[in-house]
Amino acid sequence: MELSSTAEPAASFVPQLQAAQQARPASQGLARRREKLAWRLMIPTMLVLAAVAGWPLARTIAFSLTDAKLSALGSHRFVGLANYIGPHGVLWDPQWWGAVGNTLVFTGASVALETLLGLGIAMLLDHPSRLRALLRAAVLVPWAIPTVVSARMWSWMLHDQFGVINHALMAVGLIQEPLAWTADAQLSFITIVLVDVWKTTPFMALLILAALQTVPGDCYEAAQVDGVPPWYVFTRITLPIIAPSVAVAVVFRALDALRVFDVIYVMTSNSRATRSMSVYVREQLVDFQLVGTGSAAATLLFFTIAAVTIAFMAVSRAPLKDVP
Repeated sequence: MELSSTAEPAASFVPQLQAAQQARPASQGLARRREKLAWRLMIPTMLVLAAVAGWPLARTIAFSLTDAKLSALGSHRFVGLANYIGPHGVLWDPQWWGAVGNTLVFTGASVALETLLGLGIAMLLDHPSRLRALLRAAVLVPWAIPTVVSARMWSWMLHDQFGVINHALMAVGLIQEPLAWTADAQLSFITIVLVDVWKTTPFMALLILAALQTVPGDCYEAAQVDGVPPWYVFTRITLPIIAPSVAVAVVFRALDALRVFDVIYVMTSNSRATRSMSVYVREQLVDFQLVGTGSAAATLLFFTIAAVTIAFMAVSRAPLKDVP
């Protein structure tokens, strides 16, 4: 009797096991069909990207291996890696490394300030209010203005003689004489960072606001019932939930800041105090007409941005390996 009682559950389990084994190949086949469909849908986009971005990139890398000049672009000779590591190569140019340092400091300072300010603005906009829609539209105004227009606008307002900023600061007694915000080497870099923060903070606020709206309201209601302090709710509930979205926004903004050109060039032109990698590339290509050297600098800029992107993807995917 004991043998029969133990055999009956085992016998009833056999059909379920066989059904599961038969369903597994079917699910694997469905996954393979979906993957093939995804590749078919991606092929047109990949071809367009190859034509729009791949060919110019390949041509830039090819020019970086030559001594091409803008005045005689058709006549050039192959010089290998001389534009990179040669006696006059980019990697031996102190001005290039100065531009790299400026770009990294600019990226770190602007992205950090934009993230903090964007988080604060997003949390204010997340609270229910009759004016919430109007405030969201008003916050996006700086982001909607073209960068060249906003940079020129700030250049006029920060003018050392006619700028409204100096007049306002002198009127309230904060400064005694007009300041050359964009000409003084000690002030120009800070000015550029603040202008970029004004321009791009709405972008960060919009992305963080979208992340905040994904936080379940039940979590806040339970914390309120239990009397949990607001700071504890923010650090233990809100921040962990929105952290992945904030990280993506930070990376997107950092990649954009690494190739910054317009706001710096419009406000300070080729000043060494604010020269970025993109401004250095433009200087080599246009001012000096050294297409080979400029292409080498552009290639290094591209690989810098690509390295940051790959590093982020590796870090973001690392926790997934521990998931069974």
